[in-house]
Amino acid sequence: MTAMTTDAIPSPQDVRQPGRMQLSLGPLLYYWPRETVIAFYRRMADTPVDIVHLGETVCSRRHELRLADWLEVAAQLREAGKQVVLSTQVLIESGSDAATVHRIAERHELLMEANDMGAVRAASLGQRPFVAGPHLNLYNPPALQWMADLGAIRWVPPLEMARSELQSLLRQRPAGLQTEVFALGRMPLAFSARCFTARHHNLPKDDCRFRCIEHPDGLLLQTREGEAFLTLNGIQTQSARVCNLVQELPALQALGVDVLRLSPQSHHMPELVSLWREAIDGHLSPAEAHARMTPLLPDQPCNGYWHGRPGMELVPES
Repeated sequence: MTAMTTDAIPSPQDVRQPGRMQLSLGPLLYYWPRETVIAFYRRMADTPVDIVHLGETVCSRRHELRLADWLEVAAQLREAGKQVVLSTQVLIESGSDAATVHRIAERHELLMEANDMGAVRAASLGQRPFVAGPHLNLYNPPALQWMADLGAIRWVPPLEMARSELQSLLRQRPAGLQTEVFALGRMPLAFSARCFTARHHNLPKDDCRFRCIEHPDGLLLQTREGEAFLTLNGIQTQSARVCNLVQELPALQALGVDVLRLSPQSHHMPELVSLWREAIDGHLSPAEAHARMTPLLPDQPCNGYWHGRPGMELVPES
C-alpha cells in the first residue's frame, strides 16, 4: 500500500507548511465541566496555535462532551483557521469504545490521530490520512515506514525518546512524514484498566462518581518524604513534573522537527502558547521563555528524557 495524500483535508487544515515550525495543542487529558471545555477552546481559537487535537483519549466514562459536541467545537476552530485533529482513545475496553473509533475514522473532513493499532487499522481501511500518536510506541525506521505505508502523514515519538535516538530515526524517516514532539505538559506515562482516581476515593471504577472532575490538572501523588512523584488522572498515570523543552528549541529546529505539542492545562494556556510562538519566531530567547513559563506551570519543569536521563530531572541549558 502506498502512502496516502492529504487531499481529503481541506485548507486551512493543510498540514504542509514547509520551513515553519508549527504549534499543536494536544488532546485534553483531564475531565473538565462542559462549559469549561467550551470556554477553553473558545480562548484557544484566538491564540497562535496552528493545530488543535480534540476528543477523549483517556476514559470513555467521561461524558461531558460526546463526539457530536467535539465536532461542533471543531467547526468553530476551523473557522478560526486552525487545523483540527480528532484523537482516539488509547485504551479500548469495550465494543462502544471501538465503535467510537470507527465513527471518528468516518469523519474524512478532519485529520485523525490514531492512538492504538485498532485506530490505525480503521484509518487504513478507510483510505484516510492519520497522525500516528505517541502511544503507538514507534522506535525504529521500519515501524515508521509501515505507518507511512498505511497512511500516516505525521508521527509523535514516544515521550521517553532521547534526542540522540530521535536524531538517528529522523535520518531515515520516510519522505514527507512530519514529526511532532511532545514539548510541554505533564507526561502521560501509562494506562491501566483500573481507575486510580476512583481507588484514591475508595470507589469502584464502575461507580467512580466521576471524581476526576474535581482534579482539573490531575491528582498529585507524593512520596512519604513529601516529594512530588506522579499524577493520577483516572486510568492514566502522568508525571508530577511538567515536561518543558523550550530550552531545547534550537536543537529541535536543527533536527527538522515540524510540530511541537503543548498539552492543555487548566490555567495560563494562552500565555504559554504565546511564549512558545515568540520563542520559535526568535522574538524571545529560549532561556527567557523558560524563565517566564515556569511560574505558569502546575509544577516544576523537567526535560530528563530528552537528555537520556530520568524523565523527572531538569538538565540545565548547555
